[in-house]
Amino acid sequence: MNEGDSPKSWLSRLTDVWSDEPETRDDLIAVIRDAAKRGLMDVEALHIIESTLQVSERQVREIMIPRGQMVAIRSDDELREFLPGLIESAHSRFPVLAADNPDEVLGILFAKDLLKLILDGRDRIALKDYLRPAFYVPESTHLDKLIREFRSKKSHMAIVVNEYGGIAGLVTLEDALEQIVGEIDDEHDYEDDEDVLIRETGPKEWVVKALTPIADFNEHFGSRFNNDDFDTIAGIVINGFERLPEKDEQIVLERWKFTILAADSRTIRLLKVEPS
Repeated sequence: MNEGDSPKSWLSRLTDVWSDEPETRDDLIAVIRDAAKRGLMDVEALHIIESTLQVSERQVREIMIPRGQMVAIRSDDELREFLPGLIESAHSRFPVLAADNPDEVLGILFAKDLLKLILDGRDRIALKDYLRPAFYVPESTHLDKLIREFRSKKSHMAIVVNEYGGIAGLVTLEDALEQIVGEIDDEHDYEDDEDVLIRETGPKEWVVKALTPIADFNEHFGSRFNNDDFDTIAGIVINGFERLPEKDEQIVLERWKFTILAADSRTIRLLKVEPS
């Protein structure tokens, strides 16, 4: 201790240091955002950290593919009956349901296993002989626990069940990870031709990629959106909402109505544009 320093002054200094420590999740997020503002981390890292903190609050039911949208196979279906649907979906794994009980999942069929059978020239296949085990999660499961389950079971797909034991839907590891890092695209994920930014889908109706440059949008629609502050039409729309909008939300800007067709936890991706 230096001369002139008292125990009280040292105690005050320690109190000052610890008083700035975050005590709640909101405090922690505020500290992280402040660090980003001061250039200690980039915006991408900030989004990932914030999303990671939010994962423990979200449940499987919020991100699952509902039962009505599942691409599934009945165990008594013949190859020629279900193969076109499987090819169109471009998925890699498919639940196989019992023929006499649609709430019973017999297992998961991998597309790579099916391909081997097709190459062998088989027309009739005993699906049950080629299934991988399915595992189940309640729809109330939190996403952080779901990700741990995927890791421990070395699985990429889970069947979601409701409180009565019926099938509510399915969820994949990719679905869960996208809540942290944003949309994960692969060679099968596309939104029409990647070179087409604006596509007419009906009378006075267009689908527009959100990353369309404002200058291109203005040229096509005769609008006068300012590109001083933003580069893309996504920036204009998000600024209009003053927040990140969700799928199906709408807003009117100038004389155009924008409907959000596709969005993830970090940005919007696809818009429907109509005259207001």
